[in-house]
Amino acid sequence: MTKTEKRNMVLGLLFISPWIAGFILLTLYPLISSAYLSLTDYSVLSKPIYIGFDNYERILVDKLFWQSLWNTFYFAALSIPINLLSAIFLAVLLNFDLPGKKIFRTIYFLPSLVPMVCLGVLWQWMLNGQIGLVNQALWPVFDTFNALFGTTLTPPNWLADPAYAKAGLVLASMWGVGNAVVIFLAGLQDVPRALYEAAELDGCNFWQKTIHVTLPIISPVIYFNGIMSLIGSFQVFAVPYVMTNGGEGPGRSLLFTATYIFNKGFEAWSMGYACAVALILFVIILTLTLLATRLSERHVHYASK
Repeated sequence: MTKTEKRNMVLGLLFISPWIAGFILLTLYPLISSAYLSLTDYSVLSKPIYIGFDNYERILVDKLFWQSLWNTFYFAALSIPINLLSAIFLAVLLNFDLPGKKIFRTIYFLPSLVPMVCLGVLWQWMLNGQIGLVNQALWPVFDTFNALFGTTLTPPNWLADPAYAKAGLVLASMWGVGNAVVIFLAGLQDVPRALYEAAELDGCNFWQKTIHVTLPIISPVIYFNGIMSLIGSFQVFAVPYVMTNGGEGPGRSLLFTATYIFNKGFEAWSMGYACAVALILFVIILTLTLLATRLSERHVHYASK
């Protein structure tokens, strides 16, 4: 290695040293520390006592943990495809060259800037069974349906009914698709116009161009947003915690794994057990991310250089 190469390497390390320090202090150290504490009986207020794999054995028979994990998987299975499809649909619409499109882009992006706590309070009122705006909008639909078919159906009491609580949370999660919409819009700008023109010459309509041209070209963006949605959905915490004043909801239908970790660590003061649950959640997210990457290899097309 020449002096110039050594000098460039040192300069490069100096430039990235803040990131390296942040990664070691804020990511690597907490991960290693959590792995160790998961093998201990630790109440935060006293020194950790090594107990081996007892915490993991407790997890195997912990019904609340398995319920929280089921709720998390159920929410992810609903929210990820719905939010991705909504974001793609909005991005395609906002990509048209129409008057005022910049204003509409701003309108759809602004809700994603709302803090999670404020979002939880907002949707707590919007999903209120008696005075919520969602049910106020649904009442005319139900009244028309009841008049036509002689039924007595009413809008759901979202946050008081276990059957609808997670659906209400999925509805609330759609409020923040603005981030994904902006990323999809950036991807749509890179679709070569020549491909659309060639498709039009072959007689393709709008939907055929979208399916056979647009989606394959922006597949790396779809993959990225999908992975970020997967990670975010498995870490959902603030909104259900605020909406239900504790995050459990009716029949513990909104008890998610992240909420369960918080409850065990900071309410029951069982930090060692909380670290064990957190480590399992980390492994689940990592496994699903690697699996999604593996399954998407044939469907993600990167532009050749």
